[in-house]
Amino acid sequence: MRRRAVPGLALALAALLARPAAAETGDLVATDALRVCADPANLPFSNERGEGFENRIAALLAQALDRRLDYVFFPQVQGFVRNTLRAGRCDLVMGTVAGDELLQNTNPYYHTTYVIAFRRDHPVPERLDDPAMRALRLGAIARTPPTDLLLRNRLIGNTRFFPLAVDTRHEAPGAELLRAVAAGELDAALVWGPIAGYQITVQGLPLAMRALPTEPGVARMDYRITMGVRAEETEWRRRINAAIREHQAEIDGILRDYGVPLLDAEGRLQAP
Repeated sequence: MRRRAVPGLALALAALLARPAAAETGDLVATDALRVCADPANLPFSNERGEGFENRIAALLAQALDRRLDYVFFPQVQGFVRNTLRAGRCDLVMGTVAGDELLQNTNPYYHTTYVIAFRRDHPVPERLDDPAMRALRLGAIARTPPTDLLLRNRLIGNTRFFPLAVDTRHEAPGAELLRAVAAGELDAALVWGPIAGYQITVQGLPLAMRALPTEPGVARMDYRITMGVRAEETEWRRRINAAIREHQAEIDGILRDYGVPLLDAEGRLQAP
């Protein structure tokens, strides 16, 4: 039985190798649906109930492409891209950082930043190098870019760190950090802007925020956010780019609904 199977296998391999690489990759993209890879419990970005801003942007793209919207949900932990996009189960990852080596990036569809968030009735100094900052109780997510600023300004000792790598179905460290500021347990939080904006605008926390500066010699604080497709799918990337370009104003409106801090072309924080 095993020997009989070998000729069939050899023919199948020969046929596979004879196909053009581009055609092979193109066949992975569904033609009847926009198949999106997403986290099932990661607000404000996405969840299974479609309540995140990435859910709404995905629905907008599906309509623009005249396709139904399908999701493949998988927690955004190590192996997310390998088990979703690169496994051929879906065709688009929302909210990736430009330059991600695991996939091909579309053009950016928003530009945002890390922020410092604080209670409106208890503002903090404008600069992290202000000596008064060392008397404050700060919070941050471990191993995120603001850690570099905390180290540079000798603020690690008065900072409480929340975990970065969590199962989002059970933990939301960014939201917990901001609630601690709102409750007066901490004076300020250095956190990803879209998370802070959502907690302020949608959840109603009595906080204000300022963009953190990108300083020479430390990790950058602002990032251009893209979508991700498989590496060889140039035509699919072109179609997504066209849809982003044609519907950028609507995308911006969705982001503002969720309080996402948006930077202009010069990197300045836009008015809400």
